[in-house]
Amino acid sequence: MGRSRRTIPEELLLLALDPATGTTAQPQSLDLGLAGAQLVELALAGRIAPDGDRIAVVMARPTGDPTLDSALELLRRRGSPVRAVHWIGGPRLGLRQIYLAHLERCGMVHAVAGQMCGVLPTTRYQATDTAISRDIRARLDSAIRTGVPPDPRTAALAALAHAVGLGKHLYPGNEGRSSRSRLRDLIRHDPMGGLVAHAVMDVQNGVGAQPRRSANGTGTGAAAGTRATATATAPGVPMQPHRGSMARAVAH
Repeated sequence: MGRSRRTIPEELLLLALDPATGTTAQPQSLDLGLAGAQLVELALAGRIAPDGDRIAVVMARPTGDPTLDSALELLRRRGSPVRAVHWIGGPRLGLRQIYLAHLERCGMVHAVAGQMCGVLPTTRYQATDTAISRDIRARLDSAIRTGVPPDPRTAALAALAHAVGLGKHLYPGNEGRSSRSRLRDLIRHDPMGGLVAHAVMDVQNGVGAQPRRSANGTGTGAAAGTRATATATAPGVPMQPHRGSMARAVAH
């Protein structure tokens, strides 16, 4: 995967980065969104594909992106399809920080050290090229304004932005209400993005036992009963295997 194209996790994080404060909006749900964005990026690269409400590896060849390839390898090791909600809801080791460090290495942001209350060390991140963030935002604005079905990458980005609650950050106040609504509606334009975005929202709402209806509006089939009792064994971050129950996963 060449570096000429930004990945969806990178774009989601840049969308969430506040240029004024150097902090990220929705930090807790953003980690879930980044885990979901990795799945969408791997699907667009032809490495994984949806299987009902699960994710199956269809090509194990590395993409060339180390962070994505770590996730792909862990998915491959599972040996069987993983429920998206269990992968995304797995315990995290700071996926947001991993990607902030990645963006810094790529030269897209730079870290600014500071202190809170004059004592606690803090780190803010400033975009080095605001044109990149403006371009990402312009794609979402265009899809919302024109109503023209967006390309799969933009549709998936919109779905994840809505899922993690960035709508109120991007389109605040009463004047942004219609834009937030249209942002939510873009979720229907990409089946994989929709599956992952719904999984992100399910984890935030503590929903993990019941399979979600598939993108074409049908149920997940006869296996739904057995899937409902599956335990959360998929990792959400490509650094650590899952341990514990879904209740613990949501707590992260």
